[in-house]
Amino acid sequence: MITKNTIAVLVNDQPGVLQRVSGLFGRRGFNIESITVGQSEEVGLSRMVIVTVGDENNLEQIEKQLYKLVDVIKVIDLSSKPMVARELAMIKVKAEPPQRPEIMGVVETFRAAVIDVGTTSLIVQVIGDTEKIDAMIELLKPYGIRELTRTGVTAMIRGNA
Repeated sequence: MITKNTIAVLVNDQPGVLQRVSGLFGRRGFNIESITVGQSEEVGLSRMVIVTVGDENNLEQIEKQLYKLVDVIKVIDLSSKPMVARELAMIKVKAEPPQRPEIMGVVETFRAAVIDVGTTSLIVQVIGDTEKIDAMIELLKPYGIRELTRTGVTAMIRGNA
């Protein structure tokens, strides 16, 4: 069965590691839906969170191939355990003064925040799962989205694990 998989990859913080990991996916014909990379809790190591689509065999193959890369320390299938996943989006929306109260209603409903106010636009910041961000974008489209940027998913296993 084809599912969305979220994996965390602990890697040495070295130049070229991101390129080698993403290249591995491309060579094997696996698509990366989202990838985020940042410092981990350990000095000298970075954590990549990758979202990809495939079946159990694809996931197993990806894991085996990742471990063949010298700079990969650990691969964790986050989607097989209870996890918390979040994404951040900033949306610049056309907002003439008469439209602002209506737009603010959408912002409040999604527990988002206006982080910049221009003469004819607002920049809205929203944090949540992918579905929440997709829904907010859909509701803001009628006002006119001028610019949109998203971080991609970052995730952790829930609890003490």
